[in-house]
Amino acid sequence: MYQVDDRDKAVELKDVPQSSIGAPCPLMLGAEGTLVLAYYIESRDEGWDGTTIRMVGPNSDGEPVALVRFHRCHASMFGPPNDEAFAGHPLSGRGLKPYSANVIEHSSWVRSLERMNSVHPYHRPEAFESYKHFIFAFHDSTFECIAYGYKVYLKQGSLWSLLPEMQRLVAERDV
Repeated sequence: MYQVDDRDKAVELKDVPQSSIGAPCPLMLGAEGTLVLAYYIESRDEGWDGTTIRMVGPNSDGEPVALVRFHRCHASMFGPPNDEAFAGHPLSGRGLKPYSANVIEHSSWVRSLERMNSVHPYHRPEAFESYKHFIFAFHDSTFECIAYGYKVYLKQGSLWSLLPEMQRLVAERDV
């Protein structure tokens, strides 16, 4: 985990679909430079009264899914905290909330990666200016990455059935 200072600020991404609150089942697939994050989107059955639950998992078919392709992905983390321990995230007091997708302005993580790279003989600090720090907070985990940007694709199916599409997106070349 990185150390934050007083400059980091989370800003919610409004163009990213809300992940399922109960079971987003996030899945990531990546290669050097590209990463695809898949998760179930929040949806409610018409007429649902809240008294029953529906179990879903990575093989649940017919679910609405978001595929988020991060281009020029430089670094990523996937794991804690979950929603119950979310207050322990170093950016929880900076606008970051559970069940949300965010970009971090003035990211300490990006700045620490730039400092780490400063020992390179051809280091150019300005090369890090285009990187953005993204955080997707799910029910049981948190995903973070440093990338140039992202594109969202809306799909239908199970997460497992969408693995070939995820592979295709990972293999796509950035221009």
